[in-house]
Amino acid sequence: MKEPSLTVELHFEDLFFLQLEEECPIAPETWQNWFQQWLEYLDPDLPKTKIYELSLRLTDDEEIKNLNSKFRSKNQPTDVLAFAALEVQAPLIESSASLYLGDLVISVETAKVQAQQQGHSLAIELAWLASHGFLHLLGWDHPDEETLNKMLAQQETLVKSFCDVMFDKKHDKKLSWVSLPDSVGRKGDSGGK
Repeated sequence: MKEPSLTVELHFEDLFFLQLEEECPIAPETWQNWFQQWLEYLDPDLPKTKIYELSLRLTDDEEIKNLNSKFRSKNQPTDVLAFAALEVQAPLIESSASLYLGDLVISVETAKVQAQQQGHSLAIELAWLASHGFLHLLGWDHPDEETLNKMLAQQETLVKSFCDVMFDKKHDKKLSWVSLPDSVGRKGDSGGK
C-alpha cells in the first residue's frame, strides 16, 4: 500500500451524540480518512506541508443557530458552517509545520431531517455536508448557479468515490443528488459557509 503523501489531523468534537449517550454513525478515524483522501484527490493550491489540520464539531440546531446568527447574521439553524482559516489570496509558502485549514460545524438535527427528506442514511447526509464544508475550507464558493453546480458535482464525486462503504443498498439504491434541499446548497445558498 502506498504511503500517504500528506496527513490530515482532525480535531473531532461530538456534542450531539455524546449528550444522547449514543454512538456517532461515523467513527473519528473514518472522518479523518475521508478528509485526507479528499485533500489528496483535490490537490488544492495550498502551501505545501506534510500535515494539514481541521476541526469538526457535531452539534444541535440551537448551537448552530447561535453561530449562524453571530457570524452570518442569519438567526436560524443551518446544516453546515465552515470557518476557513486561510485567506484566498494568501501567499503560498512551504512549511514543515502543520497548516490549519479551519473549522466545520454540522447540525446533526438538521442532517437527520435532510436525510429523511432525501431517503438516505444519516451517515451519507453527514458525509455530504462534511464534503460541502471541506470544499469551503479549501476556497470553493458558489455565488452563482454555475459555481454551485460545479461545487455540487465535486461533492458528489467526493462522497461517491471515497465514502462508498457507507452506501446501504437497501436505502440508497439511487441517490438523487440534484434534488438536494435548499439548505444543502440549491439556489446559491449552502446553508452555511
